Amino acid sequence: EKVAAEAMQKVEQFNPQDLANIAWAYATVRHDAPALFDKVAAEAMQKVEQFNPQDLANIAWAYATVRHDAPALFDKVAAEAMQKVEQFNPQDLANTAWAYATVRRDAPALFDSVATEAARQVGQFNPQDLANTAWAYATVRRDAPALFDS
Repeated sequence: EKVAAEAMQKVEQFNPQDLANIAWAYATVRHDAPALFDKVAAEAMQKVEQFNPQDLANIAWAYATVRHDAPALFDKVAAEAMQKVEQFNPQDLANTAWAYATVRRDAPALFDSVATEAARQVGQFNPQDLANTAWAYATVRRDAPALFDS
């Protein structure tokens, strides 16, 4: 709790990687610190245009992992991810699709963008990326012929 309390006082000073990393760290140890996640979400929404693909994927993954309700953050991340999807690596693509499917966030345009880019990179996906991506599309019942027929 000491780290969360200190981070909440300094969250405005965090850069995008710091924001994604603190959310990722708390999610990785499965510690939902609601007040911290609320503050990080508010700050991340102001800086989302500065996030790189890994930051976008990691923050979505973190919020989905702890099931922290942040619909406005997910909407902003989706919009930014669609603009940068061609820069995503296989893990970023898989984790983003997994995160949105996990929280059942309706983001058809994002899923379509991820599917198009994933189809281009599918040969580079590792087994976990393949499984997580397939699971995500099945979970949201999103048809992605460009991906699944490739």
